[in-house]
Amino acid sequence: MSYFPDVSRWHLSTSAFAESLSEMARDGSCGNEGVALWLGRRADGTAHITQVVALRGPGVIKRPRFLRIDSCLLNEVADLARERGLCLVGQIHSHGGRWTDLSETDRTYGICVPGYLSIVAPGFALESDLSIADCGIHVYEPPHGYRRLPLPEVRDRVQVVSDDYARLVVVGSGE
Repeated sequence: MSYFPDVSRWHLSTSAFAESLSEMARDGSCGNEGVALWLGRRADGTAHITQVVALRGPGVIKRPRFLRIDSCLLNEVADLARERGLCLVGQIHSHGGRWTDLSETDRTYGICVPGYLSIVAPGFALESDLSIADCGIHVYEPPHGYRRLPLPEVRDRVQVVSDDYARLVVVGSGE
């Protein structure tokens, strides 16, 4: 038995995707990687993303080829999730150019939880018509680690739905 429930599908609302792209574009416009974390609920094999977390303050460092989130800031995210009865189910971050694979740093130091979704948006998330199919979709699968999902599997497992609304919440202080 695993502490983590099985997740085979993710429901991502169009608003959550748009909020995430907008959040990453703030940093992308300065030539830096950006990130948004996703909170939600896991039930019956599906992770329902309900909130987009924007990270602020000195606990997050964003540079052209570097992104670091301090453990103190992740603890704030965990506290927020627990208060709201949610859990961290995934994230999206941006890379410059067209490269949408996970870097070795992403694989080594990223969140390694079974069923955790990690998406990479190209072009620092600055393209106005960016779709989920333009991104690299990766899922953490022990014991092997992250695996990139091929597009047919993405279409089956990552559902972008227009009937849900995801709220943006800011964690951290300062800017």
